[in-house]
Amino acid sequence: KRIDANDPVAMCREGVEPYEKGDYSSALGYYVKAAELGDVDAHYRLSHMYRDGVGVEKDKGKETHHLEEAAIGGHPKAR
Repeated sequence: KRIDANDPVAMCREGVEPYEKGDYSSALGYYVKAAELGDVDAHYRLSHMYRDGVGVEKDKGKETHHLEEAAIGGHPKAR
């Protein structure tokens, strides 16, 4: 229900399980949507995916963008 209501925190959390199971495509979809809705944890997780090339091609620009968005939003590990 919370995902249907565009709850960014719920979307980010929903991406964790597929990520941990190696379904990076599904995780990416949830993280991108959550990040678009302003979830700082999703931005942080996306920065790591782009840094490590997990489920996406390595991209320093996207890594930096998402890490900066997470830091601006107050994510404690992104600062």
